[in-house]
Amino acid sequence: MALEKQLSAGDSGEKVRKQTAVYVYEAPVRLWHWVTVLCILTLCISGYFIGSPLPAQPGEASDNYLMGYIRFAHFAAGYILAIAFVGRIYWAFVGNSHARELFIVPVWRKQWWSELLHELRWYLFLEKTPKKYIGHNPMGQLAMFGFFVIGNFFMIITGFALYGEGLGVGSWADRWFGWVIPLFGQSQDVHTWHHLGMWYIIIFVMTHVYVAVREDIMSRQSLISTMVGGWRMFKDDKPD
Repeated sequence: MALEKQLSAGDSGEKVRKQTAVYVYEAPVRLWHWVTVLCILTLCISGYFIGSPLPAQPGEASDNYLMGYIRFAHFAAGYILAIAFVGRIYWAFVGNSHARELFIVPVWRKQWWSELLHELRWYLFLEKTPKKYIGHNPMGQLAMFGFFVIGNFFMIITGFALYGEGLGVGSWADRWFGWVIPLFGQSQDVHTWHHLGMWYIIIFVMTHVYVAVREDIMSRQSLISTMVGGWRMFKDDKPD
């Protein structure tokens, strides 16, 4: 679905801006994105304090439940993140073609590799003209799959493995994810890798935000507003 309209660039009449709007992200995809943003923010903050607890709290220890609240926030956000991720996988099957880009990286296509190289040069400021894509560009697609999909899956299975320890042997989390701990060696190893995974996700988020803002400004196509309203805007100034 696409709409095109001509917008005057000013009273001088020297330029006419051609603006094209394409509906890309459906409502469930946008909802999942922002729910995931809130979950990751909650998980990173609470996870940091779980790994590095506050050195002291005022009053009697029995009167304070601060770390309990922090752990509860972490567990609740983990549940929501996992459920939302399963829902996102489901929508990849029933949604439009752009809903599947997160999970299917067409590495078997020669043109995809050529465009990936172009995008790498564009991000390194070695290309002057950007290519415009309705969905994810090849670099974004690769980054979303490699950093987010795989990283998110890793954090879910290691997180629930550690959660199963607290619930106890025989609990649902222990039955489903208990195999993760001996796979890594011991509980502390899983703690360490889960903590490193947090920084892996944080680095991705920082890069993701930077690239989204950069593309909004430099490539004359919307990214941030697209994840709010679903429509991607393409602008092209041409002489009148």
